[in-house]
Amino acid sequence: MDGIITDEDGVNRCFWAGPDPLYRRYHDEEWGRPVADDTRLFEKLCLEGFQSGLAWITILRKRENFRAAFAGFDIPTVAAFTDADVDRLVGDAGIVRHRGKIVSTINNARRALDLQAEAGSLAAFIWRFEPDPASRPAVFTMKDIEPKTAESTALSKELRKRGWSFVGPTTVYAFMQAMGLVNDHLTGCDVRDAVEKDRAAFIRPK
Repeated sequence: MDGIITDEDGVNRCFWAGPDPLYRRYHDEEWGRPVADDTRLFEKLCLEGFQSGLAWITILRKRENFRAAFAGFDIPTVAAFTDADVDRLVGDAGIVRHRGKIVSTINNARRALDLQAEAGSLAAFIWRFEPDPASRPAVFTMKDIEPKTAESTALSKELRKRGWSFVGPTTVYAFMQAMGLVNDHLTGCDVRDAVEKDRAAFIRPK
């Protein structure tokens, strides 16, 4: 089918998984699986911000370096980072050394604490923006791929209203795809049905 590649291991995957084993594992085991853990959600929002203007595989290859540099993306710890930490991170060759994105990550950690106090958890807030599954096409093909949606635009707007940065609608939609708020594995991808089962069994955070 259009957009599906069959690899030498016999698995049908979305075209973007490519030949890189790291990317294939990410496609098969992570992308689209629903997540309710605040730390993982925060990490992904931050990494999507760092990815802006770059290929995701670049960030994926550096992800363990990012985790080490940002204390595992533990929200209270990152929120307490100081100017000295910014300087340290700007000098860290293992990550993307973009001062604005580093400062944004620290700012967003502080905003995440505010949001946890407001909504009970970051997950509870974010999952409010899950699209109605009935509005999604039953057969998902290349023509259905969108850079942003009404829901990602709404979530982006609410985050920015609360002081978050590097969370535009396109960045937020990539985050929503990865964290399982939608299943954008193409029809014909061997992972799509497994993700649907995970989403069906997933208990939405309140």
